[in-house]
Amino acid sequence: MTSLHARISSLKADPLASSIHPSLDFYYGDGERDAALDRFYRRFVSPGDLVFDIGAHVGDHIACFRRLGARVVAVEPQPLCGHALRTIYADDPEVTLVEAACGAEAGPTVTFYVNSENPTVSTVSPEFVRAADGAGGWEGQVWDSEIQVPTVTFDGLIREHGTPAFTKIDVEGFEESVLAGLTTSVRALSFEFTTIEREVAQRALERAAALGFDRFNVSLGGNLALEYGEWVSMEAMGAHLAALPHEANSGDVYCLHAD
Repeated sequence: MTSLHARISSLKADPLASSIHPSLDFYYGDGERDAALDRFYRRFVSPGDLVFDIGAHVGDHIACFRRLGARVVAVEPQPLCGHALRTIYADDPEVTLVEAACGAEAGPTVTFYVNSENPTVSTVSPEFVRAADGAGGWEGQVWDSEIQVPTVTFDGLIREHGTPAFTKIDVEGFEESVLAGLTTSVRALSFEFTTIEREVAQRALERAAALGFDRFNVSLGGNLALEYGEWVSMEAMGAHLAALPHEANSGDVYCLHAD
């Protein structure tokens, strides 16, 4: 069995995967960051749980969820990232890769806007691309090609794979559409937001509340710490997101379902 380190090293040696080499360097091989991820997500994920990772990119969160003993369904539409995930997790039967975008409706294809130099911000959302154009902190970001990718829904993933204990949603401005494809009850999820598209975050928050989520928290900038000691209401979370300075840039909203 090839080690995780060896599989990642093989990807780093592949010139065709050069655009994801920075992500591989950042997300893998940092033991302190791995430990911090595990401490953070242990509050949501237990051994034997099913976890959905919607927008898996190169799979660092998959690695965390697997260390915590969960089965993972990883949803990722980018062919290069899909290749990386197949390579990294080739020997792990508890990781299932769905090579598609997740949205409000299932369909044969949707247009996916690729940022070749920074694939982590590639997106299905043209509004996200427009919002980033000229925005502070987003200088130099270029979505330079388009591909067609298949689409699935959150409900469809549940029908095929089961109900997750936790779902991470990181889809660059398409979070509201992912939640629009969910009509059944799930225990906990997170969705990313950016300060260039606060209105998308607000609509995603309102959709989460309509789905029965009633307790909310937030982490900013990947700092792996919740801002609130006590979980807050949808209204309080919406006010918090609206008041953030532009420089906060991004973070993740965490949602717990009513008991």
